[in-house]
Amino acid sequence: MRGDGHSFTFLGTGAGCGVPAFFCSCAACDEARANPQARRGCCGVLVEGAQRLLIDTPPDLRHQLVREGVDAVDRLAYTHAHYDHVSGLGELEYLVRLKREAPLPVAASAETLAGIGQEFGYMADCLAPEELAPFEGFDFDGARYTALPVAHAPGTFGFLVETPRTALFYASDTGRLGAETAERVRGIDILVLDATFWKHNWSPGAHHSVQEAVEEGLGLDVSELYLTHLAMHYDEPITLAALEDYLAPYKGRVKAAFDGLRLAI
Repeated sequence: MRGDGHSFTFLGTGAGCGVPAFFCSCAACDEARANPQARRGCCGVLVEGAQRLLIDTPPDLRHQLVREGVDAVDRLAYTHAHYDHVSGLGELEYLVRLKREAPLPVAASAETLAGIGQEFGYMADCLAPEELAPFEGFDFDGARYTALPVAHAPGTFGFLVETPRTALFYASDTGRLGAETAERVRGIDILVLDATFWKHNWSPGAHHSVQEAVEEGLGLDVSELYLTHLAMHYDEPITLAALEDYLAPYKGRVKAAFDGLRLAI
């Protein structure tokens, strides 16, 4: 989106191994092989106004940017340094070296910046790190980004994105929100929340099940809730068709995000 307003595009909406996983023939993965709408790459988002900001650089990044017609990136922000959220950073090396010719600003926690530095030391001259402490933020391209701590790996953030017309909180990897973060986002317009598991949550300190995400999101009285980081085959497989049937009683207030979904914010 160039001009007035901002857009928020889901580049990927899947958990680590994606949907379909190459090694899996469950009902959810077979559905995704047959139906492109059900396919999910690893999580990342693009916020676009006059300029473009990426939250996370998943391993599928090059294909995601080509799919969305993106030819430039102006700034990066990271939730955390796990493989499925940072490993696509190498795809931006030659954007910097051949086209941009200036380092990309990178905002993240100290822990996340250290992880990126360890994995991508060869790109040190391509990046301009900006360390964020919990509840700190920055202004960029007419929007305010605030790093709110969430329950996942050390130094993990969700980002509260505030534009002149919309407040959105993006928390792709988190267990139940801590009290201060929850109060900061109570009643906001849009909550995008981790919903990794279907039914049994193997990792409740670091993720939500679909059921837990719906309960928490509606308990925070948000106007719209989008579920992301959907594994679709943990603990038992659920197809997109079945998930949409499950969410139907919420009459559009709760939705399963999908790769390529674009919101005006």
